[in-house]
Amino acid sequence: MPSWIETHDVLLGWLFSLSVAMFLGALVVVPVIVVRLPADYFAQPRRRPAPSTAHPFLRMAWRAAKNVLGGMLVLAGLAMLMLPGQGILTILIGISVMDFPGKYRLERQIIHVGPVLKSINALRKRFGRPPLKFGKQHGRGEAD
Repeated sequence: MPSWIETHDVLLGWLFSLSVAMFLGALVVVPVIVVRLPADYFAQPRRRPAPSTAHPFLRMAWRAAKNVLGGMLVLAGLAMLMLPGQGILTILIGISVMDFPGKYRLERQIIHVGPVLKSINALRKRFGRPPLKFGKQHGRGEAD
């Protein structure tokens, strides 16, 4: 194993740097996103696509670029599970960047986990924002 580490020291250095950058970026970006979300962001059972005025080719190119970036982050996160780094956080950021069927439903399930929802709403409260609201299909009104 030490010989593998010695022969791949540049790769490990890049993965370590990516891990540190992702961690520091997440410390800044995640709270900003959570605080800026509208309180009723998860209230609808389905997310409606935003109307776009961009050319269809540009829309498709943008979606492809986002999915490639998200896929790379997921792969880097999987590598970081074995190496030093924020593997799970990187995987979650990668998934949030990507567009795929069922993503909104997955986001809602993750948010509904007790400690996650409690942490998010505590952060929102600290910045004077109302707690996230959910539709009646989950049996929850406002989450506290």
